Amino acid sequence: MAISWISALKMVPWGDVIKATPQVVKAAQGLLKKKEEQAEAHAQSDAAQQTSQRLSPPQSSGEQALLLIRGLDERIDQLEQSQRQSLEIIEKLAQQNAQVVATVGALRIGAQRLAWACGVLAASLIGLSIYVLRS
Repeated sequence: MAISWISALKMVPWGDVIKATPQVVKAAQGLLKKKEEQAEAHAQSDAAQQTSQRLSPPQSSGEQALLLIRGLDERIDQLEQSQRQSLEIIEKLAQQNAQVVATVGALRIGAQRLAWACGVLAASLIGLSIYVLRS
């Protein structure tokens, strides 16, 4: 079992994985940074809205509803952007995973062929041993 994992790790196209890793890491860091910035911006906009409401409260419940709807629209836009970025990262990771799966499949086929070859070699060795002992 340990030998097959070592062989699997040797067959993984590490050059491609290493080339793609910085992009994935940068995307993840950018996503986290944007999420923090969005949280700060959301907190600031909430504070600004609360301040403006304290200074000049809405004249009617309709105005208050419109303010809430605008805030929710902004939040939805932020969440949609964050979701798109997350999907891009997941897509890159899925492509890397597909490469690993393909490599492991090729390794499994190679291991089966090696097992058959070892079986044929063992049978040949037994036959040769019997031949030598009878001679």
